Amino acid sequence: MPRILITGGTGFIGSAVLRQSAGAGDPIAALIRSPATLPAGVVPLIGTLAEPPWDAIQAFAPDVLIHCAWISTPGTYLDSPENEDHAIWARHLVRRLATAGVRHFVILGTCIEYQAGNGRFSEDSSPLEPRSPYARAKVRLHRQLQEDLGCSGAGLAWGRVFYPYGIGEHPQRLCSSLVARFRRGEEAVLRTPNSTKDYIHVEDLAAAIRLLATEGVRGAINLATGSGVTVREIAERLAREVGRPELVRIPDSPVEDPLGDVVADTSRLRGLGWEPKVTLESGLRRLVEHLAT
Repeated sequence: MPRILITGGTGFIGSAVLRQSAGAGDPIAALIRSPATLPAGVVPLIGTLAEPPWDAIQAFAPDVLIHCAWISTPGTYLDSPENEDHAIWARHLVRRLATAGVRHFVILGTCIEYQAGNGRFSEDSSPLEPRSPYARAKVRLHRQLQEDLGCSGAGLAWGRVFYPYGIGEHPQRLCSSLVARFRRGEEAVLRTPNSTKDYIHVEDLAAAIRLLATEGVRGAINLATGSGVTVREIAERLAREVGRPELVRIPDSPVEDPLGDVVADTSRLRGLGWEPKVTLESGLRRLVEHLAT
């Protein structure tokens, strides 16, 4: 069983990966900024991406890195100059860990690396056209790490994350923000009701990420369900769960999402034996119930 080092272990995605790995009995350590409550058995390593605790990391002796840490604040992350910092920190971290003997790296990318369009995005055939500083930093880091690790023998899995949702997400993300709006009795006017995205429950996403780490999967791989859902469907489901279905409003002249449909070809991920376990209906219901507590 590989020894796993994870960054971003207190974040939305990273904490889900941490829970699943700890629950499976993986030897795992988490790089965290300050002491925090972690799952039983997880080794806390206090430090930052800019200044990792190298002595503690060496003492833990990881075999695999799962790198989840990155700026992700809604309304900020796409254009933030911090994207450049994160790309630099990630590259330095990977290069030093590779020198120290880490043999496999799982790094999270993003679906918006792909060129906007309405087809299913394939790792092998869909062109890349990153439009934001966030996406451009991810694409550049991927290429740099391919070069850095190319002759080392270490493996690199680049997981392109689509649209995660679930308990622990930022309150400004779509699902949680809609629930809050409906509970306040506020109407939600859907400007792009037909916008179709590939939503994946965070626990299913975490299982996929752990699979990439424990099975030594290499190359780019879409982390998604392969099924599209519209903003309208999500809003209407959430409104029904809250008991306020009348609060969803579709304007007379809705606009088209400039990103088009963002749905993945998940053949490669499913070929590894992964299948989503949380349906959209149950995932949204869990979120609504959690936000009520």
